Amino acid sequence: MAAHAVDSLVSLLSAAVSARSSLLGRAAHARIVKTLRHPLPAFVHDHLTNMYSKLNLPSSAQLVLQLNPTRSVVSWTSLISGSVQNGHFSFSLLIFVDMLKECIRPNDFTFPCAFKASGGLCMPVTGKQIHGIAIKVGEIVDVFVGCSAFDMYCKTGLKDDARKLFDEMPQKNRVAWNTYISNAVLEGRPQDGISAFIKFRRVDGIPDYITLCAFLNACSDTANLELGHQLHGYVFRSGFKADISVANGLVDFYGKCGEVGCSKMVFDEIHKPNDVSWCSLMSTLVQNHEQEKACMAFLMARKEGIWLTYFLVSSVLHACAGLVGLELGRSVHSLAIKACVMGNIFVGTALVDMYGKCGCIGDAEGAFHDMAQRNLITWNSLIGGYAHQGLADMAVAAFEKMLSSCNEMTPNNVTFVCLLAACSRAGNVELGMDIFASMRRRYAIEPGPEHYACIVDLLGRAGMLDRAYDFIMKMPFRPTISIWGALLGACRIHRNPELGRIAAENLFQLDPKDSGNFVVLSNSFAAAGRWEEATSVRKEIKDIGLKKGIGCSWITVKNEVHIFQAKDTSHERNSKIHATLSELKRDMEEAGYTADPTYSLYDLEEEEKVSEVWMHSEKIALAFGLISIPPVVPIRITKNLRMCGDCHSAFKFVSRITKREIIVRDNARFHWFQDGHCYCKDFW
Repeated sequence: MAAHAVDSLVSLLSAAVSARSSLLGRAAHARIVKTLRHPLPAFVHDHLTNMYSKLNLPSSAQLVLQLNPTRSVVSWTSLISGSVQNGHFSFSLLIFVDMLKECIRPNDFTFPCAFKASGGLCMPVTGKQIHGIAIKVGEIVDVFVGCSAFDMYCKTGLKDDARKLFDEMPQKNRVAWNTYISNAVLEGRPQDGISAFIKFRRVDGIPDYITLCAFLNACSDTANLELGHQLHGYVFRSGFKADISVANGLVDFYGKCGEVGCSKMVFDEIHKPNDVSWCSLMSTLVQNHEQEKACMAFLMARKEGIWLTYFLVSSVLHACAGLVGLELGRSVHSLAIKACVMGNIFVGTALVDMYGKCGCIGDAEGAFHDMAQRNLITWNSLIGGYAHQGLADMAVAAFEKMLSSCNEMTPNNVTFVCLLAACSRAGNVELGMDIFASMRRRYAIEPGPEHYACIVDLLGRAGMLDRAYDFIMKMPFRPTISIWGALLGACRIHRNPELGRIAAENLFQLDPKDSGNFVVLSNSFAAAGRWEEATSVRKEIKDIGLKKGIGCSWITVKNEVHIFQAKDTSHERNSKIHATLSELKRDMEEAGYTADPTYSLYDLEEEEKVSEVWMHSEKIALAFGLISIPPVVPIRITKNLRMCGDCHSAFKFVSRITKREIIVRDNARFHWFQDGHCYCKDFW
């Protein structure tokens, strides 16, 4: 048969591979069998082997190879390459061994496939054996073989061998440098990655988008804003500005460095943002505490027709968690079900986290149990959800279940922060101290400042202020802002302004620009009736030019957020709100409620103090919720400061009188009021 006819038949095999059509491939094979004389030419056998292996039909490919009377290195490599591409790593290594048994010498195409299979199976011993063969036959000097061996060592965890091999490579191409820089970042060695990029440029290496993205990751991990700015300039000069992968990397880099404005500027210059672009922008906003803007970005992405991906859904769910935006979170959950992305572990974990932080622990448990696969972050999210509610027993039960059901699951720092926080909010001092002691003794985890802060908070909430102070004095490192802040907050609750002043003075040294520390100290003096000292602290705030953060509460009704401040009269339904407050006060007083004037922060007459306490922002938000939300729907209020003791007591009365379920999320925890009780077990 004419050569061009054979070439036409062979081109059908290539077309079948391109179309990923096994039907077309088998039809082409049948035509070849009918048309060509036997035995078939060796190159036709090789094309058939390649076609079947690439179409993920390894048995057929192996059969064709066995029927080939003149098997060459090309024949074997075709089968090995296709098997590796389809993830059949064990099978491909067995074929590699069979090839060696036939005394066929692997070439510069065979070795990269064998190294990839070893890396995919995480088999360092096998990888080293293949490396030895490559040295023996002289192929290791090939840049592609050397780069594949280096990648194998990185993936199998042999970092020292990987670096040694990289240093010994006589020739390094861009792929080798990219692999080195990327693995340095993944292994937590960003500075090493930065140094490698500089060396790459010094040998006149020309980076591609992979190099630039890896380098940007190294810069963000080291918070090296200046170096990232320099690379941004290089991106402009070298024409990579239009590359969407590089632009996405810049959005992410600026976000991790806290430069939200620069991140938004780069995003706005992208001609047609893709789903990764929107995810990068949303992650930037969430990381920099702009969750509301992140939710708006999600809605804009949907309007632009961006299809839901795992990362897009998990990003917006994290934003909802930060905002305590339950309504939007539920809507996203519904969208995720429709888009069939619920099977992803990142989406499932984000749902557990969102429901937990929104106070819906039942929904968090439901999302958790619906997950087919869970990782440590998933378990931490569930334990953290229990911690927000102060459910210490359930948090510990989840922790023990994690250890018993997952032999390879090892708790980390975050796990113990959640456990200790749960004990603190539940007031379980003995259990919390036992868990803290077990960190070193049982799990070989050295407690950090965040764990010590939890213990100080635990002791402080329980009124053990002197013990908390002694605990701070015996710490193996200098107490942090969070540690002194926990003690100061406890002094405010238990009205110990003397110890509170010691905590505040340490806070002033560590963070002199935070007006909140001055305010808590002033409130401590006010609660103890020491008005001159309270006034003196407030005067000091003004003298040094600090601005006090405004306390406010907000509530969502029909997808609209309503914000209230203390003594607020600006709402359009103000008259109805205050009429409801008056009715509530009368009914509560008849039921035995008495306002606690010690929560007034100003030196006023007794009657004025009562009036001032009654007009706290959360009470106004509650009145609005009562007139706006149907009786069967829980009233959910969020407050940016800690809920005061009088409001806590008042909400108990309201929940009993109105038969309403009220959930308040303040800056410390959740308060769930029902039938005259709060399940937070807090100490006032």
